[in-house]
Amino acid sequence: MTITHQKLTFSEYLNYQDNTDNSYELVEGELIPMSLGTGKHGAIAKRLERFFDDEITRLKLPWIAQRFSVGLRSRSGAARSPRGGRWDTSRIPDVTVLPLEQWNSLGDREAVIDLNEEASLLVVEIVSPSTQITDYRSKKAEYAVLGIAEYWIVDPLQNYVIVCTLLEGWYDQVMFRDEERILSPTFSKLVLTANQILLGE
Repeated sequence: MTITHQKLTFSEYLNYQDNTDNSYELVEGELIPMSLGTGKHGAIAKRLERFFDDEITRLKLPWIAQRFSVGLRSRSGAARSPRGGRWDTSRIPDVTVLPLEQWNSLGDREAVIDLNEEASLLVVEIVSPSTQITDYRSKKAEYAVLGIAEYWIVDPLQNYVIVCTLLEGWYDQVMFRDEERILSPTFSKLVLTANQILLGE
C-alpha cells in the first residue's frame, strides 16, 4: 500500500517526515509503509542478529549484524523520473550483515548503502502474509542487482529457511527445514538449524 500519489526523489525520501513513528521503504519513488511485524517476526530477527553476532565474535571477523536499521538503495528499471535518471528504491531488510568499517562510515549520514558502494555481505527477510510476494520476487531481484552475495528468506508461514547464493548475477537457492543445518557460504562454520531460527529450539 502506498501512502502518497506524488513520487519522491531519494533525497525527499530521506527527509520525509509525517510526524508518526511509521517506517517506510521507497519503491520506484513511492513510499510504502512497513507493516508492523508479529511477535514471532521480531523474535526471529533478534535471534538471527544474536546468532550472527556470536559467530562474528567467535571468529573475530570485522563484521556486524544489524536489525531493521540499514537501508539498501537501488534504482528502478521502470519509468524514468522527470528529473532525470530512474526512480529510486530503498529497502530496509530485517537483518543485515555488513563490514564493521562500512557500518562505522554510516555514523554521520543516513544509514543507507548505495548501489555504487560495497555490497552488504548478507541480508535476511522474514516472510509475513503481507510481504510474501515482495520477499520472494521483488527483493530477490533487487538484492541480486546490488551484488549481495547471500540472501536468506526465513519463512515461518511455511516453516523453512531458504539460503540464496549469488552466482553470475542470479541466486541459486537451497531450502532447509526442521533440524537441517543451515549451509551458509558467508558463515561457513555456523552450526545452526532451521528450527533454532524459526522456533528458538
